[in-house]
Amino acid sequence: MDRMIYLSMAGAKAAMQRQDVLSHNLANVTTNGFRAELQAFRAVPVRGDGASTRAYALETTIGYNDAAGPLTPTGRNLDVAMQGKAWLAVQANDGTEAYTRAGSLDVSADGLLVMRNGMPVLGDGGPINVPPNSELSIGSDGTISAKAPNQRPTNIGRLKLVTPEAPLTRGEDGMFRAADGDLPADPNARLQDGALEGSNVSPVETMVAMIAAGRQFEQQMKLLQIAQTQGQQSAKLLGST
Repeated sequence: MDRMIYLSMAGAKAAMQRQDVLSHNLANVTTNGFRAELQAFRAVPVRGDGASTRAYALETTIGYNDAAGPLTPTGRNLDVAMQGKAWLAVQANDGTEAYTRAGSLDVSADGLLVMRNGMPVLGDGGPINVPPNSELSIGSDGTISAKAPNQRPTNIGRLKLVTPEAPLTRGEDGMFRAADGDLPADPNARLQDGALEGSNVSPVETMVAMIAAGRQFEQQMKLLQIAQTQGQQSAKLLGST
């Protein structure tokens, strides 16, 4: 009885955690550059007298799906899609260098090149200042040209593109960071201008996985109900003797 309760409780908890990850992925199915979160569970034996047959089901976050999302042409000169394994460097709200595949850029009121969420985009020398009333164009290597009215285009910097050798870590702000600190710029990294990379979440696969996780949760709850019924029956039998 005790084993049934414990196993069904651990299974129900794992199914709920699985639902949380899947629902988060599904909520970001239209988020540019989003990487689907992956999840796994491992069994950890409980140590102590009388618990040798017990095991915890602990969540193990194994990272994210690194597959590229679909490319959507936009024709907008400040939309860029990183190619291959390249990532765009930005300055996160906490001041650290972070990386993203979302390439919808804009110019702030202060004249900085920023992401749509306001985070400054980093160049080889830090944030990139844009001359007033300039029309920008971005080359495939990240080089940024600014053309003011009645003037020739001038080079104002280059986007910092990095190619991580090891998987990045997703932070609570949704941005990615390297475990060993800031990554060096990769001169061979390339991007496509006038396009955006979509989320790599498959809505159909995610919905199917959510249904499966929901059924697993229901099965575990039924086991708990059976254990409760059997426990009540056992208590009655013991009380009648």
